[in-house]
Amino acid sequence: MPNKSRALRFAPLALIAVAVVWGGAFVVMKPAIESQPIVDFLGTRFVIAAAVMILAKPSVLKQLRGPLMWQGLVLGLLMTIAYYTQTVGLQLTTAAISGFVTGLYVVISPLLIWLLLKVKVSGKVWIGVILALGGLAFISVNPQSLSFEWPQLWLVACAFFFSLHIAGLAHWSPKQDAYALTVVQLSVVGLVNMIWSGVQGYHAPVGAYGWFAILFTAVFSTAIAFFVQTWAQGVMDSSRVAIYLTSETVFSALIAVAVGQEVLKLQTILGGVLILCAMLVVEWPGKRGSSGLPVENLPH
Repeated sequence: MPNKSRALRFAPLALIAVAVVWGGAFVVMKPAIESQPIVDFLGTRFVIAAAVMILAKPSVLKQLRGPLMWQGLVLGLLMTIAYYTQTVGLQLTTAAISGFVTGLYVVISPLLIWLLLKVKVSGKVWIGVILALGGLAFISVNPQSLSFEWPQLWLVACAFFFSLHIAGLAHWSPKQDAYALTVVQLSVVGLVNMIWSGVQGYHAPVGAYGWFAILFTAVFSTAIAFFVQTWAQGVMDSSRVAIYLTSETVFSALIAVAVGQEVLKLQTILGGVLILCAMLVVEWPGKRGSSGLPVENLPH
């Protein structure tokens, strides 16, 4: 019991640390993808991440067979599209906007799970949808011309494909080992991007900062974050885990401002607050103590 109590006290701090790392990943990646093609960056990042997870638990290789392989392949392809659209969006917008709009997956996911898996959607999800659409409007509509900022569509597409990915996880992951399924998905993302970059001519990370960005996102934002989140979900309710991880969007904005990468406009702040509120409304536990939604266990 004492160990369990200590774990419960430490878990929130560990999850906030993961959220800080995930939020910081947007800021770290932005300069790196300006000097290295996106597919080369993603290929290198995810091959290293998969290798780290395999080295940490070599016995996982014995589990890579049967339905887990094709399910991991499908989920990995969805992740590949999600990460590519996210990284293009990050290249065309800012770290703060990328973090906020990517967070829409929390609201979109239950809608897709309702449509694809016929799981009932609660009233709070519809409240979340309204708040999220309002937040997206603040972030994406130019108040001078009332025109839509089209680069944000890359991030909306990213949120949509992350939502499809979560719907797939909701259907398949309960029957599979989470660690092994993650290794397959990361490997698929890495190999698809590496093949793509090989066709175009691979470009290695540029300089010390390029390698720092790769290692930060591969080791800390992917492998270590997975270990921490998996451990935390073993000692506390998954809905509480999700609430702590929604702070990722806030940290992406705060870190971007702190390092001087951007200056937040009031319009972006208001939009971000609405999206964060939408995420919290959807993830907040109901009377039964759970939001009922699967928790994304991979970096954003």
